Amino acid sequence: MNLTVTKYERVWIEGLNRGDVSVADEAFAPDCVIHIAGAPEPNISVSAFKELVAGLLTAFPDLQITVEDQIIAGDKVATRWSAEGTNTGPLGDTPPTGKRAKFEGLILDRVVGEQVVERWEQWDQMGMLQQISVIQ
Repeated sequence: MNLTVTKYERVWIEGLNRGDVSVADEAFAPDCVIHIAGAPEPNISVSAFKELVAGLLTAFPDLQITVEDQIIAGDKVATRWSAEGTNTGPLGDTPPTGKRAKFEGLILDRVVGEQVVERWEQWDQMGMLQQISVIQ
């Protein structure tokens, strides 16, 4: 069975897999609010989200994200994703460990037209940090 993924999510994931966060400007409405569980600021703008994700891509320049499942109901889109990469760049103030990590997350988007206007995201930050030996 082939998985059909919404255009905005495909644009976003393909951009991230190339290391390009600028595609957020196509996938997300300019006034989109992104809620990320466990982030220092849980409700962020698209520009702040791009900075956050750019930091992750700096830490994992070979990061590859895969959409595992996607369910659409009305103006809501639920996406389950996985990611895998090697920590060869700094993660904030933490130097690279050279270790690989595989982690997963869940997204719930509210969509208008072909853009996200609000996103709720949760992903296994703790598991990723444990796999690269930043925390025990």
